Amino acid sequence: MPAPTIPTFALYGEDDWLSPAGFAHIETIAARSALHDWAIAPHRHDRAVQLLLVHAGPAEVTLDGTPFALHGPAFIIVPTGVVHGFRFAPDTAGHVLTLGQEFARRARWLADEAAPGDAMAALLSRGGHGQLGPTTAARAARLADELIALGENGWESSGINDALFDSLAEALLRTLVADAGLAESGDRRLAVFRHLVETHLAEHRPLDFYARSIGTTVRTLTRLSQRHLGHSPQMLINRRLALEAQRLLRYTGASASAVAAELGFADPSYFSRFYLRMTGRRPQDERAPVHDPGR
Repeated sequence: MPAPTIPTFALYGEDDWLSPAGFAHIETIAARSALHDWAIAPHRHDRAVQLLLVHAGPAEVTLDGTPFALHGPAFIIVPTGVVHGFRFAPDTAGHVLTLGQEFARRARWLADEAAPGDAMAALLSRGGHGQLGPTTAARAARLADELIALGENGWESSGINDALFDSLAEALLRTLVADAGLAESGDRRLAVFRHLVETHLAEHRPLDFYARSIGTTVRTLTRLSQRHLGHSPQMLINRRLALEAQRLLRYTGASASAVAAELGFADPSYFSRFYLRMTGRRPQDERAPVHDPGR
């Protein structure tokens, strides 16, 4: 039985390919959406973070099946792995900026070195969305236009290795930070913990493995997690497992047994009980998203 897979792209609608280490891309909303009747079906990016910048007009959005509306000027950051879809009105104006994970890693590293708690790193890792005030919107639009102009002048995307693109992209993101209302936890160990959870999600590792991997004890990891993230580390792992299961159930049409196997559950019955306990729903209830603007 083939493993359940969610449609995954470097850029929507193109053949899936391994993006280069410093992959980056920017285009207008119309450039791609007009080719797909202004509807981008649910999909995800497994090696990139994406910024949707809406200058004017409406956009319907779903993130992991949750719908909401954006009315420009507004923005949304879609973190790596989040299933998302869009539907635009034909007159919607804006840009879509896609940045490889290396950009986010560099942002976190700089924050750790120079400014622990840097909000841009939080925005890239956790995502966020909101309306933009007139001054912020005008500056964001100018920076996006400058990034587009690089391509028109013959620039080929080399991602974060291109100093000019890197600087403009960072300036654009920092322009949005004040409107995002985000703050980072300020402890790098939690960022490493979240990365390890992503890497070993289907292996069901014990908490001691995570604690040792970040150079601390289970007790300290639990204290940090409760203080900064509001939940125990085991609850965070369980919630992440349940979210991934929900994504696979909703967007692949796979059976509960197939999803259980993909996520490392040896007993499908136990998986069903786990899913019901975590979400309040049975796996068989997750056959399709409540609302997908891309369909």
